[in-house]
Amino acid sequence: MDSENSHKIAIEDIFSSRGRIKILKELAVSNELNISELCRRVDLNHSSTKSHLEVLLNSGLIEEKKFGRIKIYRYKIEDLRARSLRSLFNLWES
Repeated sequence: MDSENSHKIAIEDIFSSRGRIKILKELAVSNELNISELCRRVDLNHSSTKSHLEVLLNSGLIEEKKFGRIKIYRYKIEDLRARSLRSLFNLWES
């Protein structure tokens, strides 16, 4: 995915869903998880989690790594927006 297309999602679209926020917060803390573990931790079903992950992948805030059939979702801490969100989550939770 090129970086030009990855930043075209509005912040309102990212924050319009509690599910997406829960996923972002969990990945910000855990750094990387497979979808099954992520579903368990955020208490969402597989289908909802997968659709939220697609939006987050398109935003460039997370990335997907494949190991055979296993997909791992990683919080892109090297992205300035992702670092800023992690700081916001930490500040909000403290």
